[in-house]
Amino acid sequence: MAEHNILGIKGEEKAESFLKSLGHRVVERNWTLHGYEIDIISVDKEFVVFTEVKTRESANWGNPEEAVGKQRMRRMINAASQYLKINQIDLPARFDVVSIVWNNGKYELEHFEDAFMAFL
Repeated sequence: MAEHNILGIKGEEKAESFLKSLGHRVVERNWTLHGYEIDIISVDKEFVVFTEVKTRESANWGNPEEAVGKQRMRRMINAASQYLKINQIDLPARFDVVSIVWNNGKYELEHFEDAFMAFL
């Protein structure tokens, strides 16, 4: 497995633990459908939360959360819509981003709750 894939998996594991510590009930990891992918799907109070996890070894080329552009947001919104429809869930959706930077075996995690709104 490529090193960046291993880093991504480590980041998703840390993000999942962090979200659980906030009280989220994680229901899916790496959910995919027709080319769409959501890193973590959880339930937090009255919301279904769709979380994108971005992990980097450094912030030298920018913070990880900056990699979540409009195209990625659109794909997350479309995937979330499909997920809610397929699973017949009638709860509001929320889109979060978890940014992780690893540095010498330690990491800094930043959580952007309600990072963006659904737009079309």
